[in-house]
Amino acid sequence: MQLFYNSQLDTESTSFTLDREESRHVFKVLRKKIGDKINLTDGKGNLYHGTINHITSNRCDLDIAFAEAYPPLPYQLHIAIAPTKMNDRMEWFLEKATEMGITRITPILCKHSERQKINLDRFNRIIISAMKQSLQFHKPKLDELTTFEDFINSDLSGSKFIAHCEDGDKNHLINMISKGNSATVLIGPEGDFTPLEIELALNNNFKPVSLGATRLRTETAGVYTAATLNIINN
Repeated sequence: MQLFYNSQLDTESTSFTLDREESRHVFKVLRKKIGDKINLTDGKGNLYHGTINHITSNRCDLDIAFAEAYPPLPYQLHIAIAPTKMNDRMEWFLEKATEMGITRITPILCKHSERQKINLDRFNRIIISAMKQSLQFHKPKLDELTTFEDFINSDLSGSKFIAHCEDGDKNHLINMISKGNSATVLIGPEGDFTPLEIELALNNNFKPVSLGATRLRTETAGVYTAATLNIINN
């Protein structure tokens, strides 16, 4: 299945025009013609069938029919992660976490963060591309860059965990998560969380967890966490 995405679709849509980039892809790469069908999603769980009624190198018009609704997960799989200094590493995390079915990602700004700004539009494009490639109908929610303090004081559902490298009594994440329950996991920057940040998280009911015996890069820790959440729930 080739899947296309547009948030403007809704279940009442009967016609739709793809944007120029996707129209070009349908025409030049997929070599579709009038009468051919493609699949689309709005990222809200809905699948649509589109039939091409007009196509050129920069425009593709579709007759749209609503096909099926896929319910969202009844729980949140949420990773809050400090963006890495190298953008390509963060983008790799976004791609892989999306492929594994994460429901929410929050970039967080910590004391040791080496990256203070992010390109939210580009991050969203990475997520959308991964969502289409992995044939998912729910787009993960991507939050704006949030300070560590604001995040840990926000209203979060389910169990809350902080993965850090400091010594102390920590259980492995896989032993702390229950299938079907919402979970939020904090992943720190390259220099890890500060002792004060760890203390603040613990005071806000975050539980310390281990991601194994080796020290992982930030983006690797994020993907490891996404994989762990995925395994527990599938």
